[in-house]
Amino acid sequence: MTVETIVQYLSCWQVYVLAVLVYHIFNWIHEQILYKKFGASPCINNERGGFLGIRLLRTLLKAKSDGTLSDVVKNRYYEMEHPEIETFTSRVFSQTVIATRDPANLKAILATQFNDFSLGIRHAQLYPLLGDGIFTLDGEGWKHSRAMLRPQFAKEQIAHVQSLEPHIQVLAKHIRKSEGKSFEMQELFFRLTLDCATEFLFGESVESLRDASIGMARADVEVEGKDRFAEAFNLAQTQIATRSMMNKMYFLYNTEELRNSCDVVHRFTDYYVNLALRTSTAELDKKSKSGYTFLYELVKQTRNPQILRDQLLNILLAGRDTTAGLLSFAFFELARQPHIWAKLKDEIYSAFGSGENSRIDEITFESLKRCEYLKAVLNETLRMYPSVPNNGRIAVRNTTLPRGGGPTGTEPMLVRKGQKVVYSVYTTHRSKTHYGEDAEVFRPERWFEPSSRKLGWAYLPFNGGPRICLGQQFALTEASYVVTRLIQMFPNISSDPTIEYPPRKASQLTMCLQDGLLISLY
Repeated sequence: MTVETIVQYLSCWQVYVLAVLVYHIFNWIHEQILYKKFGASPCINNERGGFLGIRLLRTLLKAKSDGTLSDVVKNRYYEMEHPEIETFTSRVFSQTVIATRDPANLKAILATQFNDFSLGIRHAQLYPLLGDGIFTLDGEGWKHSRAMLRPQFAKEQIAHVQSLEPHIQVLAKHIRKSEGKSFEMQELFFRLTLDCATEFLFGESVESLRDASIGMARADVEVEGKDRFAEAFNLAQTQIATRSMMNKMYFLYNTEELRNSCDVVHRFTDYYVNLALRTSTAELDKKSKSGYTFLYELVKQTRNPQILRDQLLNILLAGRDTTAGLLSFAFFELARQPHIWAKLKDEIYSAFGSGENSRIDEITFESLKRCEYLKAVLNETLRMYPSVPNNGRIAVRNTTLPRGGGPTGTEPMLVRKGQKVVYSVYTTHRSKTHYGEDAEVFRPERWFEPSSRKLGWAYLPFNGGPRICLGQQFALTEASYVVTRLIQMFPNISSDPTIEYPPRKASQLTMCLQDGLLISLY
C-alpha cells in the first residue's frame, strides 16, 4: 500500500494528527541523540504555565503592571519541586524556555560560551526607538559598535565630574522649595540624569530640570522637539518594553503612540547629529578643548548619520535610566535607615567637608573611589535593585549549560539551537546560597566581609563577559558625585510614612520605583 493510498483513507484532521505525531517522534529521537552527544541530562524542574503558556504570560504581564515582576520571577524558582536546583524549564507557545539563576550558567552564557548565544529578536523588538546600536546588535555589527564606543569611556572622560555641578545646583532649588516636607525625588533624578546625559552626548542639555516652579524657565527652544523630548523618550521606552515582553509576537504591538514618540526623539537627536556633521574638523577640535562632548568625538570615527543617531540613543538609554534608578533606590534605602545615612555622611564630610565648607574641587574620580562606604552603599543598592533585573539569550547552535540537568541539577543541561534561555540577576543577587540568610536585607557592611570577594558571577550589576557595560565607571562616578553633593547640602533625610516596603518596582527596559520616591531632604 502506497503513501498516496493511505492518505486517501484518512481525513484532514487525521493527517494532521499523524504528521504532528511523526514530528514529535523524530524530534524525541533527535533529542536523545543530542543528549548522548553532549553528555547532558534533562532538567527535572519543569514549570506548568497552562495551555501554550498563556496563563504564565498573563501572570507576567499583570506582574509588570503591578510593579511585582522581578519578585514574581524570583518566586517562580522557589516554587519548583526542587528549589535547590537553580534552573527550570517552562513551556511558552509550544517552545521550551530555560530559566536560570545559577552563577555557573550565567558565566557560560555571558563569557565562556559567549559565541553559542545571541540576542535573538531583540534587535527587531527595540528597533523602532534604538535602531542599530550597541545594545541591539549581534555579531560583527556589535563588535564594530563596541570598538567605536570604547574610547569614549576612557578614564579622562569619566573624570570630569565637575561638569555635573551646574545641574546639581538646579536640582537643589527643587529640593529647597519643598521646605523639608516630603516630595517626589525619583522624577527629579530622571530629569537630572537626562540633563547630564544630553549635555555629555550632544553638547547641549535639554534642561528638563529648569521650570517656572523654581524661577528658572528654559532658554528659548531652538531645537524642534526639545521641550517634548523627555516625555517622548519615557513613553517610547515604556512602549518598546511591552513590545519586547510579547516575544515573537512583538510585531503586533506597534501603536501610533509609539511611532509618534520615536519620531520626536529621532528628530531631536538628528538636529545635533546634522549640526556636528556640518561642523568642520578644526571647529570640532576647538569645541572639544573647552569640554568633552561624546558626539564630537564619535563624528571623528564615522560620518554616517544613522549610526550616530542610533549609538547616541543607545548610550542615552543606558546612561540616563540606569543611573536615575540607582540613585532612586539608594535614597529609598538611605531614607529608611538613619544609621546608614549617618555613617555615609561621616565619611563624606571627612573627605570633602559639608555645607558652606564643602570642598567641591576635591571631589574627583580618584577621590570618590577612595570613599569605601559610599562604594559599599552603591554596591548594595545594585545588588538588591540591579538596573536590568532579567535578561535572556537565544542559542545559535546546539550546546549545553554546565548545570541544571539530572536529579541533583549538577549535570550539564542540553540547550537546542533556537532555544531561549532567560536569566534573573535579581534572583541571583537575593539568593541565600550566595549572600547568606540576610540576602533580602539592605546591608552595605556585607561588602567589607571576606565572602564578598568570592562572589564572582553571583554579582552582575553591569552584566559580564565581552558585553560587560562600557559605562560602568561612568555611571558609578556620576552616582557617587550626586550622592556626595546632596549629603553635603542636605544633612537630614526621612522617608514618607506612606511608603510601603518592599517597594513596587517598575520593569521597563531598566528598573525603577513604581510609586516614585517620597522623601524629605533638608
